[in-house]
Amino acid sequence: MRAVTFHEHGPLTNLNVEDMSPPEMGPGECLLRVKAVSLNGFDPMVLEGIPTLRTPLPMVPGADIAAEIVDCGPEVDKTRWGIGKRVAVTPNQDTGMMGETLRGGMCEFISVEPRWLIDIPDGVSNEEAACLPTAYATAYRMLHSRGQVQKDEKLLILGASGGVGTCCVELAKRAGCEIVACTSSGEKAEKLKSIGADHVINTSRDDFVKWVIDHFGKPRTRGEGGGVDVCVNYIGGDTWAQCLRAVRRGGRILTCGATAGYDPKTDLRYIWSFEHTIIGSNGWKREDHVEMLDMIAAGTFKPIIDSVRPIDAVRESMSDLIERRVFGKAVLVP
Repeated sequence: MRAVTFHEHGPLTNLNVEDMSPPEMGPGECLLRVKAVSLNGFDPMVLEGIPTLRTPLPMVPGADIAAEIVDCGPEVDKTRWGIGKRVAVTPNQDTGMMGETLRGGMCEFISVEPRWLIDIPDGVSNEEAACLPTAYATAYRMLHSRGQVQKDEKLLILGASGGVGTCCVELAKRAGCEIVACTSSGEKAEKLKSIGADHVINTSRDDFVKWVIDHFGKPRTRGEGGGVDVCVNYIGGDTWAQCLRAVRRGGRILTCGATAGYDPKTDLRYIWSFEHTIIGSNGWKREDHVEMLDMIAAGTFKPIIDSVRPIDAVRESMSDLIERRVFGKAVLVP
């Protein structure tokens, strides 16, 4: 079968499409033909090499997979998992994460135990299903299961143009929130408005804290008013201490990552003085993945797909991701 692989950590040129042996299906596994797979922010990081991560080589990237069952082992319940059934794959498994410590889905076939499979409902395309769950189900869990965002709350979303960010914009709009989305690109600013952002801050020219204070007032330790109710910050780095100054007294800061640095400076004075609640969200649960698929099927949510390309164009798609040209999700089709 054809697969995207890298045999050594390093630059984008280490990523190639080559022939490799198809997986051997175990007696309790299903053989899947991959229909679509999307890229995530961690893919370039794994390619380059993460010191604390043990990545098996040669590695096949790709965590978010939509597929079709083509065969089942003798121990599989074929009345439940029949040939031709469309399924999504849960990448975060007992033995590791696909695309990080387990081989992923940027290939023609994979072999998976049924317990990691989820039905793709009618009305959800393979490309849409492949946008889940790493970015989108994570965003759902952060905003709803953990963050409990409410109608009419003001949300400040940093890094709003990526996979997690665009999903947060759409989910917050669906919840009836007033959305302030941040991006460093003028072109992406217009796209954020088109998917529901009420306000967009171009951080390449404007300070987001000053913008919030100018438009909503300065947060106060006494009395009400000023600032946003919720700040979504999965960037970290220099933005961490800054964002505390934009959140009202009793407000919430939600985080599910730290793409710009996990050990930033902070300012504890704001946390205690403004009684902030900092809420961490680690990935997603199966029910979050299922809920997102059901929302797409019902037409109440639509994934933002930046591009759909064949796997031969993986370097182009990965380059777009690295250079931050992707708005939403980049999808590959074997």
